[in-house]
Amino acid sequence: MISITAKLMGGSVNIPGENIICCISFFNTSDAANSRNVETLAWASVQIHCLCSTNAKVPYTSKLAQPADVPPLESDTSFVPYKGDMQGQIVLSTKPKILFCDLQLLPGLSKSFVYTEVLPPEAPPSYRGKLVKYSYKISIGAQRVNCPIKLLRIPLRVLAISGLPDYNICEDSEDLSPSNPFLESQSKEHDLGPALQLVQNITARRSPNFYNITNTRGKVGRFCLFKQSYRLGEDIVGTFDFTKCTVPCIQLTVTLQCEEHIAAEYAVNKPEVAVLSYSKHHEVCLHMTHCLLNLPIPMHATPVFVTDLMELKWKLHFEFVTGHPGATDIALSGDIWRAPEFLHIETMIWDLPVQIYPALPSPEPNSQSKHFLIL
Repeated sequence: MISITAKLMGGSVNIPGENIICCISFFNTSDAANSRNVETLAWASVQIHCLCSTNAKVPYTSKLAQPADVPPLESDTSFVPYKGDMQGQIVLSTKPKILFCDLQLLPGLSKSFVYTEVLPPEAPPSYRGKLVKYSYKISIGAQRVNCPIKLLRIPLRVLAISGLPDYNICEDSEDLSPSNPFLESQSKEHDLGPALQLVQNITARRSPNFYNITNTRGKVGRFCLFKQSYRLGEDIVGTFDFTKCTVPCIQLTVTLQCEEHIAAEYAVNKPEVAVLSYSKHHEVCLHMTHCLLNLPIPMHATPVFVTDLMELKWKLHFEFVTGHPGATDIALSGDIWRAPEFLHIETMIWDLPVQIYPALPSPEPNSQSKHFLIL
């Protein structure tokens, strides 16, 4: 019996252009005392693929994509890592890399291989939305002699750097020379230093922006947002100023939302937009002069990105409940302060776009999980 152990080196979160490194070990679990029990594997191969799945509102049929439930070839040794229980379209596949052919292991012995791959800069990020989902898997396929192929799938999270002003992560032309899958090729790792430094500079820049909130009756308040660009894990901080206002604000709600905008050629209903809500801030602010906004950006969220199928945008969704001027004043009856029993209110909404970029992935060698498969 042979066990396969796979471990991602440097973490399971990667950026296109980085080296993805996976250590794969094959171990003969038979008793070492039985020296005649030699296990043989015919071959093993590794490939990374990105699966795109959509709901009925988005009939995605990209020319570059192929169905995930494509039947295997007639040969019993064909390596189709995306076949089986997965549904959707394959939008990105790396070239399969063969680890070995005809590997023999004595009882108690193991053999390890290091698999490296670089995703292209245009690779879509991992995303789980209402209309569209992108997911990545590292598929390790192995086959014993005269036995069916078995697959070990490792989930991978990809964060794309998108929306940077006038910056191209990779301008090099692709290598068109023929390649041999049996020979190890030197994978080219793109220089992400300038891109990551630009993200850090953009998100660290503090330039307060002030917005006057008004309706038909007058000024409701003034909102200050300290910066427009953020990274995953940061807090969106702002302040509301209700001094010198003519319209009382009774309460407000601010929600961090992302919008899925489906491209026109794939949308059944135009425009096709889905909204996902994350953190929310609620404040009863009647008779307050100032209040603070603090919205955390979850680390599991997906930053802004654009593909041929969709575009993801982020915004702050504001809901203000306002009253009539003078109708919210507290009445004094003797020694008792009385609030008004009834209020005539109006609701107004406002959307403010914000930019969210990926956080710098940091390797965590001590917290890597291992994935196992028994042949």
